[in-house]
Amino acid sequence: MTRAAVPGLPSRYPIGALLPAMYADDDFAQRFTAGLDTVLAPVLSTLDNLPAYFDPALTPPDFLPWLSSWVDAGIDPAWPEDRRRAAVARAVELHRRRGTRGGLTDHLRLCFGVEAEIQDGGGVTWSSEPDSALPPAPTGELLVRVRSDRPLDETRVLAVVRASCPAHLTCRVEILPGTPADDTGSPT
Repeated sequence: MTRAAVPGLPSRYPIGALLPAMYADDDFAQRFTAGLDTVLAPVLSTLDNLPAYFDPALTPPDFLPWLSSWVDAGIDPAWPEDRRRAAVARAVELHRRRGTRGGLTDHLRLCFGVEAEIQDGGGVTWSSEPDSALPPAPTGELLVRVRSDRPLDETRVLAVVRASCPAHLTCRVEILPGTPADDTGSPT
């Protein structure tokens, strides 16, 4: 999409009407400024609509990658447009929750449309019983199980997981066939 040449786009601010009165009836001055109006109309239109360019829901599709770079949304050009827009719109929220189980689950849902089961082996535990036995040694591994009824690229899923995984953990992804199950064991 190009905004440089829009055939027939009128200028909201014709230059000829802004000239001093002595040029209002000058045919050459009016034709000359009309040529400038044709060149400047797309620029003025873009400036008039500038706030829409910064709204992920309204920005033109070719502007999304640039807007994404502002918030480091990491959108994939192969994603459908609505998913790319959602990723840009939620990027700040996802960055705020980065490194948390909920943040990783939301990120995977947004990127791939899947639910994830996350097992954190980072070694954080607690007990409500005083003087209870020590917990087992931490595995130091973040295991993410994803169920999907369609093929997923494991390397792309792993890249998203590694980007959100705390630095002290290793990451492993398992992609299993089927749809995720809720607590009762029935498909969601």
